[in-house]
Amino acid sequence: MDRQEAPQLTPTTPQGHAGEVFAAFLKLGLTSFGGPVAHLGYFHDEFVVRRRWFDERAYADLVALCQFLPGPASSQVGMAIGLSRAGYLGALAAWAAFTLPSAIALVLFAFSIGFLGHAFGSGWLHGLKVAAVAVVVLAVLSMARTLTPDRERATLAVAAAAVTLAFPSAWGQIGAIVLGGLVGVTFLRGTGTIAHAELPLSVSRWTGAVALAVFFILLIGLPFLAAATGSQSVALFNAFYRAGSLVFGGGHVVLPLLQASVVPPGWVSNDAFLAGYGAAQAIPGPLFTFAAYLGAVMGPEPNGWAGAALCLVGIFLPSFLLVVGVLPFWEGLRRTPTAQAALKGVNAAVVGLLLAALYNPVWTAGILSSADFDLAAAAFLMLFMWRTPPWMVVVLCAVAGEVISIL
Repeated sequence: MDRQEAPQLTPTTPQGHAGEVFAAFLKLGLTSFGGPVAHLGYFHDEFVVRRRWFDERAYADLVALCQFLPGPASSQVGMAIGLSRAGYLGALAAWAAFTLPSAIALVLFAFSIGFLGHAFGSGWLHGLKVAAVAVVVLAVLSMARTLTPDRERATLAVAAAAVTLAFPSAWGQIGAIVLGGLVGVTFLRGTGTIAHAELPLSVSRWTGAVALAVFFILLIGLPFLAAATGSQSVALFNAFYRAGSLVFGGGHVVLPLLQASVVPPGWVSNDAFLAGYGAAQAIPGPLFTFAAYLGAVMGPEPNGWAGAALCLVGIFLPSFLLVVGVLPFWEGLRRTPTAQAALKGVNAAVVGLLLAALYNPVWTAGILSSADFDLAAAAFLMLFMWRTPPWMVVVLCAVAGEVISIL
C-alpha cells in the first residue's frame, strides 16, 4: 500500500500544543542572558539542534523575516516558532513564557527602588546609569559595524543623530527614520542584496491583511483617540504602541523613543528611567520588558502592576500583528529592490538614533566626573574585550557606584 504524503504544516495544523511551547520558552525566559543576538543563538540550540522543530534553512528564514520588521527580533522569532508549533495560542504561549520572567523581575525592581535607596544610598543607582553608558557604547559599535559598513550609510547615521538631537521628541526620531528610508530608496540601491530563502510558515492572505489593517488603524488612530478622550491610559498605550511599531534594530534602539515619550511629559523621571535601563541589562529575556518597569514607576495612574501590564501589551502588540500580517506577503516584498534599499537606509538611521541617545540622556546623566568615566571605561572593557556577562557588569557597576559615592 502506498504511503500517504504528510500534510504541509501551517498555523492551523499545528504539530504540538501550547503547553509544550510554554514550557520550552519558560526555560529560555529564565536563562537567556546577553541580548537579542544571544537569544537567537539560544533559540537555535533549543529548537533546531535539540528539539528539531525546524531545520537550519527554516530557522534562517524566520530570522530573516523578523530582522526585516520593526520590533524586538528575538521575541518575534519566538512568536513565529510558537505559531508554527501550536497555532495562534502557541504564539501567545511563546511570548508570555519568554517575556513574563524578566517583566516581573523589573516590576519588582521598580517597587524596591525607594526601599533600596533608603537602605544603601543613591550611589548604586548612579552606578546603574554608568553601566548603561558602557552597554549603549557597545551596542552602537556593534550595530555600526553591521548596518553602516560604507561611507554613505555612516554619513546617513550621523545625519540621523543630528536630526534627532535637533528635534528632541518622538516625532523627531520618527522623522529621522523616515528620512533614512527615503535616502535609502534614492541613493542605496545596488549596494548588496538581502539573502532570499523560502519561509516555512503559512498564514492566509486574508488573515494577514486583517492583522496589517489592525496594526495601521491603531498606529494612526490611537493618537487621535488619546487627544479626544484625554485618557491617561490611552495616552500611555499609544506611546508604547508607537515605540513598538517604529523601532528597527533591536532592544537598545527603543531607548530614545521611550525616553522621549515618558520623560518630557513628567511621567517618569530621567534618573528612574536610566536606573531601570541599567537594571534591565542584568536580567534574562527581551530588553523590551523595560516597558513593564516604566509602567510600574509611572507618576500618574495607571501605574504599578496595571501600568506595567498596559505598557507591556502596548509595546509587544505591534510585533504580533506584524509577524502574522507580513507572512503571506513576505516572499514578494523582499524581492523588490525598493524595499531592500529602504531597509538599508532605515537601519543606518537607527544607528544614528542610538548614537544620539548615547549622548543624551545616557552620557549626560551617567558621566558626571572623572571617576564615572573611569568606571564606564572599565565596564566597556569588561564587555568588549573580556566578554564578561552583562548582568555581572551591571552588578559590579552598582557596587562601584556606591563605593564612589561614599569616598
